[in-house]
Formats: sequence, structure tokens, C-alpha cells
Amino acid sequence: MALFSITMWSSYAQEKSNQHNFTIQQCIEYAKKNNVHVKNALLDVQIQNQINRGITSAALPNLSGSASAMNYIDIPVTLVPGQFFGGPAGSFEPVKFGTKYSTSASLQLQQLLFDGQVFVGLQAREASMQFQQKALEVTEENIKVNIYKIYYQLVVSKSQVELLDANIDRIEKLLKDVKVIYQNGFAEQLDVDKLTVQFANLKTEKEKVVNTIEIGYLGLKTLMGMPVKETLNLKDSISYEDVKAGLLTDTASMYSNRKEFQYMQTIKKLNEYNIKRYKLSYLPSLAVVGAYSKNAQRNTFTFLNKGDWYTTSYFGMNLSVPIFDGFYKDSKIKQSRFELQQTQNNIDDFKLLVDNEVAQSTLRFNSAVSTLESQKRNMVLAESVYNQTKKKFEAGTGSNTEINTAETDLKSAQTNYINAMYDAIIAKIDYLKAIGKLQ
Repeated sequence: MALFSITMWSSYAQEKSNQHNFTIQQCIEYAKKNNVHVKNALLDVQIQNQINRGITSAALPNLSGSASAMNYIDIPVTLVPGQFFGGPAGSFEPVKFGTKYSTSASLQLQQLLFDGQVFVGLQAREASMQFQQKALEVTEENIKVNIYKIYYQLVVSKSQVELLDANIDRIEKLLKDVKVIYQNGFAEQLDVDKLTVQFANLKTEKEKVVNTIEIGYLGLKTLMGMPVKETLNLKDSISYEDVKAGLLTDTASMYSNRKEFQYMQTIKKLNEYNIKRYKLSYLPSLAVVGAYSKNAQRNTFTFLNKGDWYTTSYFGMNLSVPIFDGFYKDSKIKQSRFELQQTQNNIDDFKLLVDNEVAQSTLRFNSAVSTLESQKRNMVLAESVYNQTKKKFEAGTGSNTEINTAETDLKSAQTNYINAMYDAIIAKIDYLKAIGKLQ
């Protein structure tokens, strides 16, 4: 019994862990941790961090060690003038110099004192990290915009389902009333049949809407990086008043608020560093070098025993002066300047794009809100007309045609209202994105 209880509790806990009741902000935070594009952008930041460590290493001391052991099967031969051995002038005698075994161990140290390209590389490390960080923010921003749109479309879809449920209840009640009227001889079978068809059509329409909503949930979970098998519930709601709330008017910093603009600014800064790097490559580079080594030579392999080891050490400086490279550096400087100009052109073009997005989204939002207000009034009026027509029909003073027409007009008005709500939400999100104020 205890094992059964533990198993049941474990299943319940697992089910609860797979359910998510999220606000819009929780959806966005979940996506920042689980969306594959965001995760890869985060890895790009980590990769850049390691690249920066590699750049830093060029300015730090470089210490290396080496060791060797040689067994000369044939000892090297050197030709020595024969006169040393009493021979005639111009003759040579082959002489073996060296020992059968030779071993050595050494340490080499190098410290770079100045190198223009390394110097600029160190300066550009922060800009490189900003570049990857802004690329991450652009990725997050694009995903956030899509989450906003899908999330609130799904929220509005709840209202659509509620309206359909209300219509179904309304038609179902009317159908019951008409059946009673028919049984009392004050209505025709045709009236009952028409309402039955309308009732079935409404239920079918609701099924289609519910299926569409389910597909929307799948799309939202995929965008967030959430497994499809987990359950997602939306906690936020949005009202008519929320949607039609006025636009923000502070557009003074709309360029700098845009993540794409910030991203292009870091590209511009890196272009400038590139030009500086190639300019400084004309300067000499200077490094301190030093080495310490021990070597020994034996005719027998007795290096582990006592014996003479000879020391060699030195300390000095290396100066490398570029003289002529076939105009390579000049070509790289000019190339970098052209790339900088391209970036500036892209920034200028982006400003025009933002101006256009703000202007268009403002017009669309104002138009959408106006349409939403009109459709809401129309829906309220259509519902009032339907209720009055229904009362007349039940009182026997109205016709079946009138009630069908009123019901059709109400459905049309509700559909138009939901569509207007969708359009207004999307227009507002686009406007907030355009001015960089989408939270």
C-alpha cells in the first residue's frame, strides 16, 4: 500500500512538473534559457571570451622547455686540413668529432614588449565581447517579438471560444424553445431544422477554432524551446481597454533603443579598430628573449651518474622592423576603410528603416484601434438586435427569417471584433518594437 502511494505521488509530481502556468514575461525568460538560437548565441559569447584569452596570451610571457637525447650510430665526420697531420697543403683528413651519446635540456623565455597589432587586439577585446553580446540581444529581441504576437493571439482566441460557447448556448436554448413552439403548432419543422443546422455548424466552427489554438500552442512551445509533451497555460489576459491604450510618444531615443542599432554600432567600432591595427603594423615589434640550457656528451650512456653538464644561457632583445611587404598593409587599411563606410551606410539605412517602421506602425495602430472601437460598438448593437428579435420571435410577432438574420449578423460582428482585436494587438507590438520599447 505504501509503495502504491509513493508511486501515485511520484506520478502526480511528475505531472505537475510538466505543467507551466506562464505570464508573457515567464515565456520570454523560458525562451532565453531554452530556445536553440539563444543557446547558440550564448555559446558565441563564450567562444569570444576564449578568443579574448588567446589575444591576451600574446602579451603575457611565453615560457617553453625542450629536451633531447641522441644516440649517434655514426658520429658526424668533419674534414680537417691535412697539414695538421703532416700532409701536403690542400689535402684533407676525415676526423670524427663528438661522442656517441649527447643530451640537452633547455628553457626559453620570450616577453613581447611592443607589437602594434597585439596592442590594438587587447584594446578591441571589450568591443568584441559587446559585439557578441549585442548579437545575443538581437536574437532574443526577435524571439521576444514573436512570442508576444503568438501569446496574445492565443489569449484573444480564448475570447473567441467564449463567444462561440455563448452562441452555442444561445442557439441551443432557442432550439429548445422553437421545438416547444413547434409542438404547440406555432412553428414549422423547417424552423426547427434550420436551427439544428446552425447549432451543428457552430459546434463544428468551435472545433476548428480549438484545433487552431492547439496548433498555436505547439508553435509557441517550439519557439520557447519547450518540449511538445509538456503543458503550457497562459496566465495573462488582455482587455479591450489594454489594447486601445494610447501609444508612447517618447521617440527621441528610438534609434539607440533598438538592439539592431546597438549591434551595428559595435560593428562600426570593430571596423575602426581594424583600421588602427593595420596602421600600427607599420611599426617595429620588440621582444625580450632569454634561454638557459644544459647539455652533456658521453661515449657511454651514463647521464644518470655523475659527470660534467655544460651550461649555456643568454638574454637579449629581438627587434623586427617591417620594410616592404608589397603594399599588403596598405591594401588591408583601404579594405578596412571601405568596410567601415559600408557599416556607416547600413546604420544610416537602418535609421530610415526605423523611421518608416514607426510611421507605418503608428498609422496601423491608430487605424486598428479605430476599427476595434467600431467593431465593438457593432457587436454590442448586433447582440442587442438579436436579443430583441429573439423576444419578438418567442412572442410570435417575429419571423424565423428575422431571427436567422440577426443570428448571422451577430456572428459576423463577433468575428469582425476578434479580427480587429488581433490586428490591434499586432499593430501595437510592432509599434513598441519599432521604437525599442517592447518590454
